[in-house]
Amino acid sequence: MKKIVVFGAGLSATYLISYLEKNAEAYAWDLQIADRDLALVKSKCRSSKTTCIEIDISDSIAVRKLISGSSLVVSMLPASLHINIAKECLSQSIHLATASYLSEEMKELDSEVKENDLIFLNECGLDPGIDHLSAMKLLDGIRNEGGEITEFESFTGGLIAPDCVDNPWEYKFTWNPRNVVLAGSGGAVKFIHKGQYKFIPYHRVFRRTEVVSIDNYGKFEGYANRDSLKYRETYGLENVQTMYRGTFRRLGFSKAWNCFVQLGATDDSYLLPHSKQMSHRDFINTFLPFHPTDSIELKLKSYLGIDQDDIYLWEKLESTGIFSEELIGLDKDATPAQLLQCILEKKWSLKESDRDMIVMWHNVTYLKNGEAHGVESSLVCKGQDRQHTAMAQTVGLPLAIGCKLILTNQISDRGCLLPIKPEFYTPILKELEEYSIVFKEKRL
Repeated sequence: MKKIVVFGAGLSATYLISYLEKNAEAYAWDLQIADRDLALVKSKCRSSKTTCIEIDISDSIAVRKLISGSSLVVSMLPASLHINIAKECLSQSIHLATASYLSEEMKELDSEVKENDLIFLNECGLDPGIDHLSAMKLLDGIRNEGGEITEFESFTGGLIAPDCVDNPWEYKFTWNPRNVVLAGSGGAVKFIHKGQYKFIPYHRVFRRTEVVSIDNYGKFEGYANRDSLKYRETYGLENVQTMYRGTFRRLGFSKAWNCFVQLGATDDSYLLPHSKQMSHRDFINTFLPFHPTDSIELKLKSYLGIDQDDIYLWEKLESTGIFSEELIGLDKDATPAQLLQCILEKKWSLKESDRDMIVMWHNVTYLKNGEAHGVESSLVCKGQDRQHTAMAQTVGLPLAIGCKLILTNQISDRGCLLPIKPEFYTPILKELEEYSIVFKEKRL
């Protein structure tokens, strides 16, 4: 009997646990789910055969003992904790799977992972994950037909379903709010466009956007995300003229969000003193110049150069509650980013009946027989409610299917892997269609 240990039972693990439980019965697997919150684990597990475990991930002895004898370990923990789990898996010759980006620390283990005939699967969630699976299927298909790819663009967005929109941003937190607040702050964004290298500093990321229309769902705006250049080698596009990966939001989001960036409200590098006594209004006023008579609203408009008649932008800012006298409510001093997140969560958290929506879009230009061709591939997936989100489904299911492929010996490659080869993307995408996770292609 093969033993599988899953660390982490948070929102992203909901569908993964359900899928593994179903297959554990079919394949006679010993499935064990571990988290610091035992009640949370029990709420996610439906099978009486699944073992629910409470664990402190910092207790290395307990972790070592738990995974002993396992065939596969799945880490749904924060990305920074994967490396410790990985090293323990390596020492015990156990396969590993995560949905997170392949870190430099993980890459350094690659040769040892290969020497031990192991698979450490990374980036097999949504973004990264389904973006790789779908992009590689599309790109390989074009190459197999004799096409030479010249341009590649890809955007993904976690949004709110249109019928659940109740604020002018047309947005709510469907995933980790902290990642949303800090988006774009990890250094200059890098990509290549029409053969020219582009670098966007953080303070300009949200003013350089592209508008994309998707049939039946309207227009979206995309801003550049992280370092697109590193994926040229990953996708076999070293000579491509355009390589651009980004994030989708609804129109007008980026311009309004840029106000927080310019204000300094997304800074996470220092603590604001006395911030635990601050109201929303006090927080905003912290970043504005002193004036004996002008209101905070007037000072903000003047400081950021917001036109008096820009009612759509102003409506967005007001709707967040940033001008309220309500106390922020944190019990200790925090960074501006943490305080902003707390304010926004009061307005942008999903209601019980809210449904989220995942939107992914690829655009490829290629040459074939001397002629230019184009193809768009898009995915729209909607969640059921606050607990059963499209985000959790599209993160958890690809990873769960990847785990099944590893456990049933269908993966021949070894090392620290990304799901970019047919042995991954063909079966995973095919099975995802059973869950209505389907891409639609349009030739241009």
